Amino acid sequence: MFSEISNGQLKLYDYKYYPPATDREAWAKLPKDYVNRAIAAAENNLGFTFSAIPATVFMKFLRTGNRVDFENINFGKRYALNSLIIAECIEYKGRFLDDIINGIFSICEESAWQLPPHNSYPGMRGNQLLPDVTTPVLDLFACETGALLATAYYLLGEAFDEVHPFINKRILHEIGTRIITPYLNKHFWWMGNGKDKMCNWTIWCTQNVLITAFLSTQSDDIRRAILKKACASIDDFLKDYGEDGCCDEGAQYYRHAGLCLFNAVEIINTVTDGAVAHIYDNAKIRNMALYIRNVHVDDIYYVNFADCSPVAGRAGVREFLFGKRIGSPSMMNFASADFKAADELLLSNEINLFYHVQNAFTVAEMLEYKPMPSAETSDIFYESVGVLISHDDNLFLAVKAGNNADNHNHNDTGSFTVYKNGKPFLIDVGVGTYTAKTFSPQRYELWPMQSAYHNLPTINGVMQKDGRDFCASDVEYKFADSSAHISMDIAKAYPKEAGISFYKRSVDFKKGEAITITDNFKFEASSGKVVLSLMTYEKPVVSDGNIKVGTLGNITVSSPDASNMSLSIATEEITIDDARLGIAWKHNIYRTLITVNEGPIKLTIS
Repeated sequence: MFSEISNGQLKLYDYKYYPPATDREAWAKLPKDYVNRAIAAAENNLGFTFSAIPATVFMKFLRTGNRVDFENINFGKRYALNSLIIAECIEYKGRFLDDIINGIFSICEESAWQLPPHNSYPGMRGNQLLPDVTTPVLDLFACETGALLATAYYLLGEAFDEVHPFINKRILHEIGTRIITPYLNKHFWWMGNGKDKMCNWTIWCTQNVLITAFLSTQSDDIRRAILKKACASIDDFLKDYGEDGCCDEGAQYYRHAGLCLFNAVEIINTVTDGAVAHIYDNAKIRNMALYIRNVHVDDIYYVNFADCSPVAGRAGVREFLFGKRIGSPSMMNFASADFKAADELLLSNEINLFYHVQNAFTVAEMLEYKPMPSAETSDIFYESVGVLISHDDNLFLAVKAGNNADNHNHNDTGSFTVYKNGKPFLIDVGVGTYTAKTFSPQRYELWPMQSAYHNLPTINGVMQKDGRDFCASDVEYKFADSSAHISMDIAKAYPKEAGISFYKRSVDFKKGEAITITDNFKFEASSGKVVLSLMTYEKPVVSDGNIKVGTLGNITVSSPDASNMSLSIATEEITIDDARLGIAWKHNIYRTLITVNEGPIKLTIS
């Protein structure tokens, strides 16, 4: 799709879409409220201490699993630098320039730009305790740093030269040594080989390498070589998406996947005079864009499976512009409404400076935008991943079939979530703060990844297993005007030790009434035990087969065969003391355990 255009002798143009700071007329037109907030944010960072990162902080990851201490220093420097750069572009009086130079040199003097969890080298086993300064590693955040410095060079290069030409010389040296040269001369796994499955790394890194190359001064030969390699990686990224455009990493990672694809396309179009403009008419690309709108539940909440949080971040400028490019009023309506609801004109916690510039020159359009008539979001089944989404005015249902080999996988095949009146009713917890264990062979020792902490059964004391072979089978779904249905057998999601012949889960949503979950199963032995977990945000109160969940609603537990109603129901409180989980869950959560020896069992959710 992309490689074809890079194989020809396209004429390449300098990047000139967003204006540098020397274009005073353009920067003077930014909205007053945005300008005031941007200046105030930068004034808070005047005199910011751009600290060196101690070697011992880098070493913490392998020694203790802690990556947060490194990230706090690393990201904090970049947040501050971005705010100072935007403010200087607005004022262009030199008031913030010395602090900007401090920030740039501090970053240039860092031993490495990669994060400690990504500090691995060919021929060496696993991550290394310290970085090798002679061998740059291109990870997500090395590429982000290259893009930041290139964007700073593009915006303020003339101002830097007025102070001293060695500033730009240093930027170009570091970009060349740490990004351009290794990108062109080495193969990192995320670049793709046409066979292995890719993830958000591929397009996220590729987007930032394109920004680095085309917003800094590079030869035509270098830019052409980078474009060719980038286009091959983009094709490799796209090969793993179904035609339905579903992001198997969830809404949170859509911002680092689908939206990075958008900006990669924008950069390529800008420097090739629209060579890939036709891409926006492609059905897969359009579906990838619309994914985020379809998984939005209400306000801050999104459908979430795998490592995705239910609070996946507000939509904003990039979603709006993607919707605009594909000609989708519903996408633009969604993005602008969410942007306005957040009342956050600045990207305070964003290290990508290019996004800040994109934001600055789209804020006015977003604020002035009037919603256009558009079709409401409809029920959808994402066959490529196995996710069904259905909703009415009160209830919002999401069900996951698929398998346990998603990117950022949790063992959650067959699980479901329910929101009522926009509030979390039956939940997917998400993931805790990333540590060394999160992406290690011990990943599934972490409770949020386990099926027992999803809305799933534990069968004869055995939980689901990770891997592509652990999957749902016999998946069937159907949508009607006032109902939705999905059924599947999830027995294969469990190892043989579970001793289950079949476990058929049927989910029926009669709109305007209730959602019913019917689980029917058969043990391989003459008897067995199923413990069905139900995860809730609000406290459950159990009474005679009825579970009242806070003030939201009720779950009635029953059986079509009354003779099989031998069951017990217990509840437990789970402490939320993890910072990342605490973003979504402001108080403790709850797990209800329903124990049965025979099926079927029926849950009526209303």
